[in-house]
Amino acid sequence: MTLDLVHFTPWTSLAGGLLIGLAAALFVLLNGRVLGVSGIVGGLLRPGAGDRGWRLSFLAGLFAAPALWSLFAAPVAPRIAAGPVLLVLSGLLVGWGTRYGSGCTSGHGVCGISRLSPRSVLATLAFMATGFATVFVLRHTLLGAA
Repeated sequence: MTLDLVHFTPWTSLAGGLLIGLAAALFVLLNGRVLGVSGIVGGLLRPGAGDRGWRLSFLAGLFAAPALWSLFAAPVAPRIAAGPVLLVLSGLLVGWGTRYGSGCTSGHGVCGISRLSPRSVLATLAFMATGFATVFVLRHTLLGAA
């Protein structure tokens, strides 16, 4: 296996991490709420929720930011080694996991760990361990044998 240097972007990754941290800190300071994407999306699906405006604006920003970034930087086309069925199944499993874990990696991993929440530390460890195990099993046993 060779190291793909095109996808090794430490400075861009650092800048993105700093921006995510800043956004999470500002969101808590200005709104008193944890910046968890699954909770924000979940709030849109609740009937009668009166706070749809900021939730839709937040989601629009999630989609607009990469488009804006591509105006200033040459985007690297992602390589996804999975078909559409596997991607949809994976997305559904992630959605189920965030519901089951009462939050997602942005809520637990970014906001919860920064607040030293033991529950968030355990949830993030569970997310990561499950991801590592899934990749290992798929790449080195099930798909690797094919």
